[in-house]
Amino acid sequence: MRISRPRSVLLAGAVAVTLSATALPAAFAAPSSTAVISEVYGGGGNSGATLTRDFVELANAGSAAYDLSGFSVQYLPGAPSAGSQWQVSPLTGAVAPGGRYLVAQAAGTGGTVGLPAPDATGTVAMAAASGTVALVSGTAPLTCKTAADCASDTRVVDLVGYGSAVVREGSGPATGASATASVARAASLADTDDNAADLSAGAPTPVNAAGETSGGEGPGDPDNPTEPGTVRVHDIQGTTRVSPLDGQAVTGVPGVVTAVRTTGSRGFWIQDPSPDADPRTSEGVLVYTGSAAPTVSVGDSVLVSGTVDEYYPSATTQSVTEITAPRTTVLSSGNALPAPVVLDAASVPGGYVPSADGGSIDALPLEPAKYALDLYESLEGTRVETADTRVTGATSSYGEVWVTVEPKQNPTRRGGTLYASYTDQNTGRIKVMSLDSTRPVPVANVGDVLSGTTTGVLDYDSFGGYSLQATRLGTLTDRHLKREVTRKQKRDELAVSTYNVENLDALDDQGKFDTLAKGVAVNLASPDIVSLEEIQDDNGAVNDGTVGSEATLKRFTDAIVAAGGPRYSWRYVAPQDGKDGGEPGGNIRNVFLFNPARVSFVDRAGGDATTAVKAVRTKKGVTLSASPARISPLDESWSDSRKPLVGEFRFRGEPVFVIGNHFTSKGGDQPLHGRYQAPARSSETKRVKQAAQVNTFVKSLLAADKSARVVTLGDLNDFAFSPTMSALTAGKALKPLISTLPANERYSYVYEGNSQTLDHILTSPGIRRFDYDVVHINAEFADQASDHDPQIVRVRADGSGHGHHGHH
Repeated sequence: MRISRPRSVLLAGAVAVTLSATALPAAFAAPSSTAVISEVYGGGGNSGATLTRDFVELANAGSAAYDLSGFSVQYLPGAPSAGSQWQVSPLTGAVAPGGRYLVAQAAGTGGTVGLPAPDATGTVAMAAASGTVALVSGTAPLTCKTAADCASDTRVVDLVGYGSAVVREGSGPATGASATASVARAASLADTDDNAADLSAGAPTPVNAAGETSGGEGPGDPDNPTEPGTVRVHDIQGTTRVSPLDGQAVTGVPGVVTAVRTTGSRGFWIQDPSPDADPRTSEGVLVYTGSAAPTVSVGDSVLVSGTVDEYYPSATTQSVTEITAPRTTVLSSGNALPAPVVLDAASVPGGYVPSADGGSIDALPLEPAKYALDLYESLEGTRVETADTRVTGATSSYGEVWVTVEPKQNPTRRGGTLYASYTDQNTGRIKVMSLDSTRPVPVANVGDVLSGTTTGVLDYDSFGGYSLQATRLGTLTDRHLKREVTRKQKRDELAVSTYNVENLDALDDQGKFDTLAKGVAVNLASPDIVSLEEIQDDNGAVNDGTVGSEATLKRFTDAIVAAGGPRYSWRYVAPQDGKDGGEPGGNIRNVFLFNPARVSFVDRAGGDATTAVKAVRTKKGVTLSASPARISPLDESWSDSRKPLVGEFRFRGEPVFVIGNHFTSKGGDQPLHGRYQAPARSSETKRVKQAAQVNTFVKSLLAADKSARVVTLGDLNDFAFSPTMSALTAGKALKPLISTLPANERYSYVYEGNSQTLDHILTSPGIRRFDYDVVHINAEFADQASDHDPQIVRVRADGSGHGHHGHH
């Protein structure tokens, strides 16, 4: 099992990692009387080599089997640098007494003879002339870089440095290793903890646990078969999410190459043109070639040998079944591809995924007729096709676009797919990426259509789950989605807005300031008060103790004036350095902008990063103990999180209290598409506590004056149907205005093709007449200044009447 190739590798091209090392002392740990590294060869596949791949051979000099469960062999280059890391190859099984155990490593492009069937397979490209190999009790990478440090690491069972390796046992490394020579122990397996004395160079002689040697005993050359073996792709995929052959070597698996990925996580897909009758077993599989570019072409009929592996992109995702460390024989080219499976509203079931009461669904038998994620898993690695799909998530900077194959599923007014509840998942969403670098995914907005057919193979990754890796893309039909412009507030309406401006700081380029400013001045029609989330300190992620935001806010308010808006003033409480979460060094905070020509701010001294604001009862109603100020900033619910900003304003002589919020993010929650079902929402606990704190403060204002007008707003990082919202509205202290909109307009954010609401405006019972609007200018567009849409409420000064929502 492997976990987690970084997104940079998955999506942005192969990343070359340079590894290095250092030396071992004269007296290593006690010499092993049983398991030893008996032979090391790093010249496999090199020019002049006979063998096609590198290997490490283990031997057992003892009289009992030596269990390798949880062990690994690890490799470090011979001349280490500061960035050097040990590369790990996990082991399973045991070494028989007097027996051998063969670990195959990376293959080169040369050589003609394959290894005997390996007992374990790694992907390490060992150097022919110099390096260090360790047998380790455990699979965590060693960290030692010197001979002395490695000698004191009790996990090291045996170690061989060869060539000019700095990390070695004894007086010096074993010498003579080359493209055509390995270093090996004598037949006695003597181990005196001196590599130079114990190992000598010679022709490589790999032996596996079955006693087979290269080109000798056993069923021919398993790396270059010319006849299919006994295993088929559907045997590898099995009837659950995890292969029944996980970790096992397979030989001569037949298939036709259906797609090739030449960047990022490189490899190719094969599909068996002769499927079995079981709808649960996929007929396609990914052949993972790592950093090596695939040498096959679409339409090649191939036989693939290698090791079956379940690759988990992260600890909470599902896995991708792969054949790793492959050796491929091309039998013929230009073959017809299997017909793609059509994904549409008729074929995708209404259920989303089975439940395991929060546990792993890996072992559950697939039910592709019942659950969408089971259907997609049963098609993992298989050719699929969609037609005329509506875009539900705009094209991202990674060249991904979300579409739906179920157009009637929870549609929004503007062409998206609404996320309606935890129990009503949108089964038709799927991510589309292009395998053709000459034809990337078109730049599409929500509501556009990928017209015609899009064909490719179904893959899985941690950034959204199942994805269609397209070999043929439909054409873009532009539905000309427009950015909304809300109406101007009337003279007797106080307009209050919330806007998450996505980590804005004074070092950002002018274009971001200008676009965000136009959103305020034009699209929001210059509200009287703008509650901002994600204003950073003046030098952004530079971590030098700066906490002020004056330069950032001057640039932003100047840009608003340039865009035709008013000259806003601002208020905020600067955080303590490093105490409010967000980007390290950024000192994120909430800020109020206000138009002093329309509304006044009531300044009361005493508000700072650590002082809690209180409601103060007076003969004229309620006031704040300090303004601007923060709610319970020292309460544990706000640790490493943005604190709510409270301000007292006056509009037409009457007080209005505004609370700007940015609750803790959903980071750490298990994904909707992950292997744990139902997914745990671990971050929710903290948001519920934060919501309760705000609710308690609002109730304190209402206890002093039940008609107090309070607007609570911001990025709450949670849904209208969440426990967070229940805690915030408890006792009917606040009314969530998102619930006053028609259902198909209740969203301000788009994530993985789901239109959902993280931003909210809520009002106290004293506000009875309002006009509320979510202004869609960002979330549905590929070109966006922020990933959030702003919202606005216009409150009538007299407060009478009933609420309604705005139109555009």
